[in-house]
Amino acid sequence: MDKKDIVRVRLAPSPTGYIHVGNARTALFNWLFARQKGGAFILRVEDTDLERSRAEYEQNLIKDLRWLGLDWDEGPDIGGDYGPYRQSERLDLYHRYARQLLEEGTAYYCFCSPEELEQERQTALAQGQMPKYSGKCRTISLGEARSRLAAGKQASIRLKVPETGTLAFDDLVRGRVEFDLKLISDPIIVRSNGMPAYNFAVVIDDALMSISHVIRGEDHLSNTPKQILLYSALGWKLPAFAHLSMVMGKDNTRLSKRHGATSVDQFRRDGILPEALSNYLALLGWSPPEGHEVLKLEELITLFDLERVSRSAAIFDYDKLYWLNRQHLKLLTAKEKLELALPYLQEADLVGPKLSQGQSQWLEKAVDLLIEGVDKLSDLPQKFSLLFDFEPEKLDEEARKIVEAESARQVLRLFSQKTASLKDFSYELFADITGEIKKETGIKGKDLFHPLRVALTARASGLELDKFIPLVEEGSKLNFPRPVKSCLQRIKEFSAFLNL
Repeated sequence: MDKKDIVRVRLAPSPTGYIHVGNARTALFNWLFARQKGGAFILRVEDTDLERSRAEYEQNLIKDLRWLGLDWDEGPDIGGDYGPYRQSERLDLYHRYARQLLEEGTAYYCFCSPEELEQERQTALAQGQMPKYSGKCRTISLGEARSRLAAGKQASIRLKVPETGTLAFDDLVRGRVEFDLKLISDPIIVRSNGMPAYNFAVVIDDALMSISHVIRGEDHLSNTPKQILLYSALGWKLPAFAHLSMVMGKDNTRLSKRHGATSVDQFRRDGILPEALSNYLALLGWSPPEGHEVLKLEELITLFDLERVSRSAAIFDYDKLYWLNRQHLKLLTAKEKLELALPYLQEADLVGPKLSQGQSQWLEKAVDLLIEGVDKLSDLPQKFSLLFDFEPEKLDEEARKIVEAESARQVLRLFSQKTASLKDFSYELFADITGEIKKETGIKGKDLFHPLRVALTARASGLELDKFIPLVEEGSKLNFPRPVKSCLQRIKEFSAFLNL
């Protein structure tokens, strides 16, 4: 492959907060495209928003992307041949090319105050027109502008946009896109404080870093004509553009916190597996061939095709994400599940910071049984309350109705009597005793077993008793910070609660 044909893509986030899943999806699509084409994926930090940019956000960004399974070939943390990779360290480059555009007459100093610009905007709106800069400073010569600057006047720098004509380009996702130039204002490329505007800095960076494909969200589509004009003014070759549809909530509004978790950090803390989140993000606006949905990163690299990316809005479906998370949890060993679950159990004070071998082995079994049906690992402590919490006084309405029946009282009374003298308990003993009660009373099926489930768990549903009883019996012999009550202790307490 000729060097000029090498695929080079980038992710260029601003370190002003936690990375949103929309940006994470963009990162993933860039990464998949680069890895599939044998190209390079570059991380560049756009930190020229001095008031909002924070070093800790950059660190979190790097941590979250690596957690997702993404790596990069060049970036602020690892360097590279096209650095520096933070915009704040590239200011001299932006100023150099701004001076070039001024000297060539394709850019000019604008001395309009914010108040003047706002007045122009309001006047246009009042006339039912789209606000657009009037271009009143276009006629100021470079010499006169420099004299004004020397006298202490402040100015921004604007790019001259042709007043008529059409600008068009072929988008790899959206197809042919056209813009009427008379609707485009002369954009500010350098602000009056000397900081480069987004559209200017991104063009300088992409061109000097030899970016071949710009794959980003469609919210940047309106920026593209301004950037193309800058490429043209500087005499540089255009990259290929691909604008991805926005990530929306089910109500067709842009995904936000009111829909639920939206940042990679929040999904990680909630206990979504990175494999599941990457898998789901890949399916937002892209469909794999043959309908396969549960896919690992290695498979996604092989299958990903930018031509199969949809123009339609990508609807973020939390239920689909949770389903995928359950599928990826099933692929883990019992030991791996415990390693992931342990921080959540410790945070809930169900287990201590250090575990004995017996506790670890028991928790491995418990997690493997209880994780079934869990949407995310943060839900697991609630599932574990079945084992650690036994509170008859907090029965819900369904459980109360079960034990209020006369046949239920009869079953529970006999069960209490037959277990009163036992020192140990097992599922085999349980089966024998329930068999005896069935013969003595004629009560069977749910009328027999539902009351016993409530008596042992203080719940109307949960683990099958053939799994629950051995687990509780083993757990009751281990020294957990919050003890697990044995079946015999539970029956005794429940009988006292019902005054049997």
